[in-house]
Amino acid sequence: KIEGLMQAGHRALALGDAREAVGCFRKALLLSGGTASPRLRRVCAFNLGAAYVESGKPQKGLEFLLQSQPSEGESEEHLEDLYFNIGAAHQGLRDFPKALEYFGRAAGCARSAWAGSQAGTRVQMGCCYLGMREPARAARCFLDAARTYVAAASPEAAAVALSRASGSMLQSRRFGAAEIAGVLAQCRSLCESIPDPALRGKLYNDIGLGYSQLRIFSLAAESFERALALRGGEQDRHSEAALLQNLGAAHNALRSFGTALRWHRRAAALHSALGNRRAQGQCFGNLAYACSRLGNHEAAAENYLHALQAFRDTGDTQGQWQACEGLGAACCHLGAPQKAIGHYKEAL
Repeated sequence: KIEGLMQAGHRALALGDAREAVGCFRKALLLSGGTASPRLRRVCAFNLGAAYVESGKPQKGLEFLLQSQPSEGESEEHLEDLYFNIGAAHQGLRDFPKALEYFGRAAGCARSAWAGSQAGTRVQMGCCYLGMREPARAARCFLDAARTYVAAASPEAAAVALSRASGSMLQSRRFGAAEIAGVLAQCRSLCESIPDPALRGKLYNDIGLGYSQLRIFSLAAESFERALALRGGEQDRHSEAALLQNLGAAHNALRSFGTALRWHRRAAALHSALGNRRAQGQCFGNLAYACSRLGNHEAAAENYLHALQAFRDTGDTQGQWQACEGLGAACCHLGAPQKAIGHYKEAL
């Protein structure tokens, strides 16, 4: 009966039902108390502790994981899993130094020679360093993980690790632009072999954001367009609106203002439908800028007014200042200096 409960618990975990798994493992642990096998009780305690961690209850999980540690002289074949889960529990409790200690122990176990296990531990260590606000060390962990995943022919996991590495590198400011661009290029190359369109789309969006920060706007626009093409149906309209907005901004930066207008209009309309008033204001501001660069100052003034109202509605003072400044410039071009002075004064 205990074995059946443990099998049911593992099936529930595989299906993502951590709550059901906790119930099965809890019953198994209660039944194991009536047996003469301390090892069986430890196995049941480990399963229950790991399931609690998976279900978002790290403190409860840690309690049972600590009960599952082998006695001196007993087999240590499952220590890697135990240390990894204890590390995950401490990570969930935001005790990152302790989590790193246990992840380090997991990496030092014999089974960690298996590439996927070793890489997964490095990813978790990278997440801990991010929690400790040490993005440079996090980046190195993610890069190590990516190399191991590539060697193990796991392109999906390698691409995700590279995406995390590039974000951490940009955050740390300790890496050169060429080095970060190289990591983004590796990630982009791996995306072509990922069959899951949702994951591929998310990665292309992250790559586009990375290129935008590096001011490589041609590759940013290309990445955003690929991400947009991979969206299916009506799912996650908020991410679609953000993609459209980023595409418009990238084309503004590329000075391809005619193309930018199309993306800005679509983004503004979708943000409006979703009730994203502040983001809608940003789109109006971008649209106004593109219009002004195309010499259509009347349309620019109209869109700056829309942006100003949106920023007033949301209390965005910086947005209001930028919209007023843009309005002032548009009024100057339209031969309305008094109105321009009024907007410039409001900006001040």
